[in-house]
This record gives sequence, structure tokens and C-alpha cells, in this order.
Amino acid sequence: MLDDFDEILNGAKENNDSPPYLDGLNGAQKDAVIQTEGPVMIIAGAGSGKTRVLTYRIAHLIRKGTEPFKILSLTFTNKAAREMRERIETVVGPEAKNVWMGTFHSIFARILRQEADTIGYPQSFTIYDSDDSKSLIKAILKEKNMDDKMYKPGMMLSRISAAKTNLVTPKDYRANEDLLEKDRQNRRSRFHELYSAYQERCYKAGAMDFDDILVNTFYLFKNHPKATYKWQHRFKYVMVDEYQDTNHVQYMITRRLAAVNQNICVVGDDAQSIYAFRGANIQNILNFTRDYPDCKTYKLEQNYRSSKTIVNAASSVIKNNEKQLEKKVWTQNDTGDKIKIVRNITEAEEARYVAQSIFEDKNQDALPNKAFAILYRTNSQSRTFEEALRRLGIDYKIYGGTSFYQRKEIKDMLSYLRLLVNPKDEAALKRIINYPTRGIGNTTFNKLQFLSQQQERSMWEVLAEAENFPELSGATLTKLKNFYMMIEGFGAMQKDKDAYEISSAVAKNSGLLKFMYSDKTVEGVSRYENLLELLDSIKEFVEDDENEKEKTLANFLEEVALYTDIEKNSDPNRDCVHLMTVHASKGLEFPNVYIVGMEENLFPSQMSLMSRKDLEEERRLFYVAITRAERKVHVTFATSRFRYGNLTPCEPSRFIDEIDSEFVDMDLAGLKKESPVVSSNQKSQATRSSVLLKNYSHKSTSHPIDPNFKEGDVSGMKVGDKIQHIRFGYGQVLELDGNGPNKKAKIDFEKAGEKTLVVKFAKMRMV
Repeated sequence: MLDDFDEILNGAKENNDSPPYLDGLNGAQKDAVIQTEGPVMIIAGAGSGKTRVLTYRIAHLIRKGTEPFKILSLTFTNKAAREMRERIETVVGPEAKNVWMGTFHSIFARILRQEADTIGYPQSFTIYDSDDSKSLIKAILKEKNMDDKMYKPGMMLSRISAAKTNLVTPKDYRANEDLLEKDRQNRRSRFHELYSAYQERCYKAGAMDFDDILVNTFYLFKNHPKATYKWQHRFKYVMVDEYQDTNHVQYMITRRLAAVNQNICVVGDDAQSIYAFRGANIQNILNFTRDYPDCKTYKLEQNYRSSKTIVNAASSVIKNNEKQLEKKVWTQNDTGDKIKIVRNITEAEEARYVAQSIFEDKNQDALPNKAFAILYRTNSQSRTFEEALRRLGIDYKIYGGTSFYQRKEIKDMLSYLRLLVNPKDEAALKRIINYPTRGIGNTTFNKLQFLSQQQERSMWEVLAEAENFPELSGATLTKLKNFYMMIEGFGAMQKDKDAYEISSAVAKNSGLLKFMYSDKTVEGVSRYENLLELLDSIKEFVEDDENEKEKTLANFLEEVALYTDIEKNSDPNRDCVHLMTVHASKGLEFPNVYIVGMEENLFPSQMSLMSRKDLEEERRLFYVAITRAERKVHVTFATSRFRYGNLTPCEPSRFIDEIDSEFVDMDLAGLKKESPVVSSNQKSQATRSSVLLKNYSHKSTSHPIDPNFKEGDVSGMKVGDKIQHIRFGYGQVLELDGNGPNKKAKIDFEKAGEKTLVVKFAKMRMV
């Protein structure tokens, strides 16, 4: 097959034609694929087929005779890597399995395992997730008597991550007077102690957090010339997807890897750079031509995903950003529906509108639930939409909540497995040494920890020689040795058992299965079923013929540790509406998208209004939200929203007014026909979004909160009664439904129209 292809390829060269497998690409895509030598930047607009270009570029390299092992392709999700590998396999066959393809973290973890001795780590080092890291930080704060209110673990972890991303080591931090002075001003003068202790404890436990995987790879290449030479010559071609999302250390590593051959190809879109909060540096893509003056640039500007209206509306927004690479995204798709902008009085009304709209579109167009996505700026906005969808019986899934692998029972089981692979893993040891209960309490654990620090040895090494320490004696010593022998026995199984056989033995013989089975509560049954589900997933891992990795426990744990949140929560077969933040939606696409909560101080967020740089990132975030849609986009906002327990007036987002008016349909649903707020002349000019938004802003103040309003007893309310509401004003009761705390009233308000309110929570009084 390959020989036949070589003849076709050679013939294509002689005839100045491209090989037939590239026929499905447009001109710009084909040019980017064929240009394999030297630095290349591919600017890929939303929906322009960048994954297809990367896929065929790799296939083209292999077809030209490049050894697959010499190709490195870095992505940001395992899902993207899997999809690319599958597509490449359709062109070149099983050779696709030999390409070094995966996320930055998975590829660099693979390199570090091979170079573990060089950097002083065990080959079986543990990868800490954020929960493990926070747990360690909490332990250090307690040991050092540091106030966890001032040194909040989550905030401290973010500061440590920021330091690592910028290659500031604990030693560098201690030597930087500016950083120390800033900490003193913020009354966190001991942060450098925490950072140092955190790194020491990770190293001592043979563990790396996600940032360490990148940082240690950088220092491997910086400080060890032999290793650097080896990997620079291993990879003749380096490709980076979503280059606009790379941080400083990722940028430094890829530059170093490509330094010898200079065959580096980056693909990205500056208009979709939305991860500055986690260290992404948009300058990496903006300055690529400066870093590589002889680079060739290709622009993928044809959008295959969205309607003309959606493409043009998104472009009209993003053009307001000053810093961007020039491109003009276009599409041959149908014109499609206009962007529907919908005003609501409260966030509850907004949620009801969205749920009802989904319900109607589903039935009218015979669409599945998964054709719809609700995108919001912050996770806290999901609650009202959940309630509204549940009332209409619409199945939904929240992305970004507690994932399967973050559940307590799963973390407990995984901690047993982690300890077998890496006995120095202090976080895993602490979690399971007395779970299920075996009489090893906090006092005993603290003694182990103290001896570990005193002896400058790992806790596992102290446990192995527990009989040599007078502090550990009697019944305590017996319990510790029994635990030690149990874990050692499990560990010995790694020599001749696969991951599933070991895991099953651990679940049964540790007492975990029995302990969870004995709990017959709803929660207990759920935990037991989750544990069985985990064992099933390990069985699938072992029996997956498509997985080229060895079926070892270490490889399974690494795969779990490096999953992204969206992949942990994904079930491709479940038909449900997707609820997620705009950040989580990056890389996804849906026929119908609802972008909700489009209000000033929410989207754009209040924190982004301090600088143009931050505001431009928020605008890029809105651009990403719009371009997730294929057919329809609804943009909704509320004129009032509860914040910190108070109903607060809201103003429509400035980004709404930036959408070119010809692509906008302002929905006047909910406004009374006789309302003086929007005149008939203005209605005839509904495409003038700025005019309507001003009217809407005026409308939002037509029901002001009465500061002198006093709530009254309305428990005796009857149909026909006149009432006054704190916000909606005067109205008449039309219907009553239910009793007690569930009693609801349908009320026709003079200005706000008909509303159905839960009497118990509505702030009203009889008139």
C-alpha cells in the first residue's frame, strides 16, 4: 500500500500536483500541510478545520518517509490527541500509533519517566492533582501555625503555580526583594516558607504536581546537555496545537526542542486566547514571527461550522480588540438566523425563557437535548438553569462540577493504588492508612510524620522499620506492621499481575468493598456502585487493544491523573443539554447556543474592567462563546439579579452593543404592547441594537425597589385580591396553586405583566 502511494506521490510531484488524499482540503489548508520544512505558523479562525490540517500534515510527513517516532505533536486535551490519531490512522494505518502525540503534560511526563534518574526522582513518581496539593498545603499550614484564613490553600496553590509557570523557584523567590515586599504588604510575609516547604515535601514524596511536570522538563533540558541532545534529535518535527494557550514554560520547552531542526509548526488563533488566568501568554503567538523571522504564515479563514450571520456577528465583536493578528473569517454556509438578544427582568425569568425556548425548539425541529448548550461566565450561574430545565423534564449535564475521579470513594481507592506504585506518596498514605478504620489515628500518624522529618526519611521508610522506634510500640506497632505488610503484599503483585487483577485484590482485601457494601443508605449504595464502576474502567483499560501502553497500574494512574475535566465528565452517548462555563466550551461546538448573563460586571467580569488587556480577553471569551454555535445563538441578560442576598439592578453588557446591528434580532417578548418604553417606530427599527438596549436599560428602572417597602402577611390571599410586590409593583391575583410552603400565586402586575411566584419567598403585601 505504501509503495503504491509512493508512486502516486512521486507522480504528483512530477505533474506539479498534490497527492489525492489532500483533495479534500481547501487551498490554504493544502499549502499549510505541504510546507513541512522550517518554522510555520498557521492562523486558524474558529471552525476553519485546524485539526484536519494538523492531522493531514502528520500523515503527509509519514507518507513522505518520515519516521513516526520522530514526530512530536502537542495538544491541550487527550480527546484532541485521540481524534487526530484516529484520523491519521485512516490515511497511514497502524504507523500512526508511533507518533509522539498527546497533551503537554502526558508527553512530558513520559519523557520525565525515562529521565527520572537524571533529575533525582523515582521512575514511578506520583502526579498530584489539585486536591492532593491543597491537602499538602493545609498540612504544612497546620505544622507551621500559619493562619489558613490569611493563607487560603486554594489561593496559595494558585500563587505557587504562577511562580512555577514563570520559572521562579523557591530559591529565586526568597532572593527577590520585590516579591517579598509585596507579600509583606499583603500580610503574607511567610509565603516563601510555604512555597519552599511545599516543594520539599513533594520531592520527598516522589511526587510532581501538574506545574512540576512542565518545570522539571524545562530544567532537564536546561541543565542536562546529554538529555537535551537526545530529545532534540529524537524529534525532527515539532507541532503545537492551540499555541495561543501556551504559557511561558511551555513556550521555552518547545523552543528548545525545536532548536536543532527548526521544524516547528504552531497552530492557533489569537482571537481565542482566553486562559491568561492560568498563565497563557498571548504574546507567544503574536511574537512568533519575531522568534522565527524566516517562518511561513498560512491563514485558515474559511469557517465550516457556523452560519454567515454567526461568523459575521463574531467578527464584528472581535474587531474591537487592538492586539490581534490580521485575518478575515468567512463562510459559504447559509445566512442563518439572526442573533436573538433577549431581555429578562430577573435571572429566574432568564432561566425560564432559556428552558422554554429549548423545549419548543426540541419539539418543533425534532432535536435531541445534546443539540443545545447553555454557556455562562461563572459556575455559580448554573443553579437557576438547572431548576428551570428540571421543571420541564429536560435532561442536562453540568461540566465543571465534581467529576467521577474526584469523588471521595474513588480518590480513596486510587490512593491505595498510588501507594503501591510509589510508597513515598505521603498524600496517599495519609488518606488510607486508617481507612477503613484500623485503629491508626491522628496521634499515631503525627508520630510517623514527626519521625519522618526527624530522620529525614520518607514516612514509608519509617513504617518499614517501625519496630526500631520506641515511640511506636505495643498495639500501635502491631497495627502499623499489619498495614505495612498488606500494602507490601499488594505491591508485590505488580510483578506478574495486570492493573485490574491488582485493583480487584486491593478493593476486596483492604476492606473497601465490604465497608461500602455495608452502607445501605442511598449515598452508600451510590459509593459502592462508583467503586465497581472504577474497577470496570480499569478492566476496560487492560482489555483496550487500541491502547498501545503497557497495562500496568502506573500507566492507568497516569492516564487518570492527566485527564482533563471535560473528559472526566464526558459521556458521548448521553442525550443531555450541556451546561458549562465559556472557558470549558473551548474546542466544542453545538447547533444551538445560549449565552446567558450578558451583563456589565458579570460578562465582562468586574475584575476585567481595570485594564484594556483584561477587557480584551473578556471580549475574546465572548467571541469564543458565539463561535461555538452552528445554527442559532441566543444572548440573554437580566435587568436585576440577586447578589449577596440583595436584588441589584443590572446593565446590559457592552459586548451586546458591539454586535453589528444587521446581525441582531432584539426579542421584545415579555413587554406589554401598551408599554411606553419601546415605541412602534423603535420596534420597526429593531435591528438598531444600541437604541433598543438603551430602551431596555430604561425599562429596567421602571420597577425600582421601594426603599420604604414593608413586607406584609399574605397567607390569606385569595383570587381577585390586590397586592403590591417589592419590585413588580401593584397587581391582582389571578390563580392560586398548592398549599403551605409550596403555595404559588399567578399575579397580573400592572407594568411587569403576569408572574407566577412562590408565596413563601415573594416579598409582597396586601393592598
